[in-house]
Amino acid sequence: MDISNLRPVTQIEHLKGTYVIVRSSLNLPVQDGVVTNLYRLHKALPTLRYLHEAGAKIILVGHIGRKPEETLQPVFDELVKLLPAQWGGVIGSQECLQRRDLMNDGDILMLENTRQHEGETTNDPAFAQSIADLGVLYVNDAFAVAHRSHASTVGVAALLPSYAGLTLLQEVQKLSSVMKPTSPSLFIIGGGKFETKMPLVEKYLGICSRTFIGGALVNDVLKAKGYEVGLSLVSDVSLVGAAFLDNPKLILPVDLIVAGRTGGKRTCALDQVTADEAILDAGPKTVAMLRGYTTTAATIVWNGPLGNYEAGYGDATEAVARLVAESSAISVVGGGDTVAAIEKLGLNDQFTHISIAGGAMLEFLEKGTLPAIEALSI
Repeated sequence: MDISNLRPVTQIEHLKGTYVIVRSSLNLPVQDGVVTNLYRLHKALPTLRYLHEAGAKIILVGHIGRKPEETLQPVFDELVKLLPAQWGGVIGSQECLQRRDLMNDGDILMLENTRQHEGETTNDPAFAQSIADLGVLYVNDAFAVAHRSHASTVGVAALLPSYAGLTLLQEVQKLSSVMKPTSPSLFIIGGGKFETKMPLVEKYLGICSRTFIGGALVNDVLKAKGYEVGLSLVSDVSLVGAAFLDNPKLILPVDLIVAGRTGGKRTCALDQVTADEAILDAGPKTVAMLRGYTTTAATIVWNGPLGNYEAGYGDATEAVARLVAESSAISVVGGGDTVAAIEKLGLNDQFTHISIAGGAMLEFLEKGTLPAIEALSI
């Protein structure tokens, strides 16, 4: 992606008193009504602060969760601790319109979850227009959903003069740079859903010096190679006969953490998994092997955990986070569980770039652009 095709928010000439619609990544994790991780909100601040200090009237929109009833109110409760903001309620409601008309220069009016409207995910023209009617300029800073052709990410951009936010620009710049990595380079991919990630794996086997497959993805590879994977999570797709399986640049775990139906966690070699066990993490020998690659790498790109992180199998993911942090390589990482591990260990500052995205990062690395970015292109 040529970043020169995007107009940065800093190029807007007259901001004071101008209504600016800002689409941010506000999909934060919430538990019992309380936000549990503020990373994405902190990444939204540079653009919001820039517009606030320039005196723009900021109409802030975003989504949270997948269910229409989910609310952005807990995110708003955190935002007001960081910037002066007001709650604007449901998009297009009487409350929303009245509060908009009362805004002063520099005010931020945060609106309710865009996905409370059916027209958001279908990119309904009428809903896109109802958002566009609230402002005269549009700024997209929501890289985490830039792979979605939704009303608030693509639809509005077609209706108003549109600009890229500071965080979105940074994402495009950093991810574009590692698509032509300095060698030796290491690509680490984990998580699940091999059917969606296979083109990416094949692409980066061609681009990078080494590609390591971990997480649930490796179960599909091991199964295709004839290993017993027992009760492990596998994709619907079969990799038997796939050409990349014999690629000399492909790296797989050398040991695994497995557990049976009733527990009994143990470490074993690849050929020692039994039919009543599930593969849940990479083992310590795998981490030791990866150290040899991370210490010599000039570029490291990593997305996705090496084990079932949410179920408590995070040892390998956290160990690799430490290895990448210690490396002198250019390091670009993303994905919810990957970032959670890095934050838990307090290693954020030791990475070149931590993406706010998971799926959008992977799709950008595969295709070099995304629908919402194309919508902003000059």
